[in-house]
Amino acid sequence: MSFAMIFPGQGAQSVGMLKQLAETYPEVRDSFTEASDALGADLWKLSQEGPEEQLNRTEWTQPALLTAGVAVWRVWQGRGGPQPDLMAGHSLGEYAALVAAGSLAFDEAVKLVQFRGQAMQEAVPEGSGAMAAILGLDDDQVAEVCGKAADEEVVEPVNFNSPGQVVIAGHKGAVERAIAEAKAAGAKRAMPLPVSVPSHCRLMGSAAEAMAKRLADVAIEMPAVPVIHNFNVEVEHNASGIRDALVAQLNHPVRWVETIEAMQERGIQAVVEAGPGKVLCGLNRRIDRRMPAHPVMDPESLDKALEALSGENGSD
Repeated sequence: MSFAMIFPGQGAQSVGMLKQLAETYPEVRDSFTEASDALGADLWKLSQEGPEEQLNRTEWTQPALLTAGVAVWRVWQGRGGPQPDLMAGHSLGEYAALVAAGSLAFDEAVKLVQFRGQAMQEAVPEGSGAMAAILGLDDDQVAEVCGKAADEEVVEPVNFNSPGQVVIAGHKGAVERAIAEAKAAGAKRAMPLPVSVPSHCRLMGSAAEAMAKRLADVAIEMPAVPVIHNFNVEVEHNASGIRDALVAQLNHPVRWVETIEAMQERGIQAVVEAGPGKVLCGLNRRIDRRMPAHPVMDPESLDKALEALSGENGSD
């Protein structure tokens, strides 16, 4: 069976993540040791003991989650898991996909995403930006809500996560007005998200510029497994295209629904989510519940995913 490996982004982190997997598979601790050496900080201790407030700061969330995704991928490989036909990651997860596909060196990627987090935080003064999740409106309705709420400030749809689930971002006041507009338009829920950075909107322009300069010095190889990018829902075929997609990702929406649909058009029949939690598996059920989605975050879920895919392969 043709399947894709997908990697979650910010929001999937939690104190104690991958603890059970690490107790069974040394690849997890080895990956965190490698990342810690690259950063000069104990990333495993932070991910296991917190404090949660520091783990949730984007400059630390990003390397911790990247490492978690890569660690799960290495465990998958160590167990002899089948090679995916495609890869993708949600926002930050795209970097984990590129490491897993052999496009980015892991130690370089760890430093790169910490820089990304710092650039994002510096782009907008803390407290002046916001994000919110809008549930129960379609994409056009969310865009209309943002248009009404903008009032010379920025607020726009930035994560098209699943039908009826869109995340918006921008100036804090505009996001708050958009929440009120969304409720008035009949949204089931419209709630602020606990983040300090309004990701993927126009306010990230300076962060995108900083990343463009930083990425110019990073070695990028062609992925051994094709990676679909958030920005254009395309597979890039040269290093400059990959760089451009990573830069544009910062201040353009994450087109996740289209990413899953593009996978299906390419013959993908199932997805495996590599990383803590099962956020993307939950989105997958809303996008197309006929497509099996297997989380891998602990020994039990790993065994289930391997068994499901080997069983499905055997029945083809």
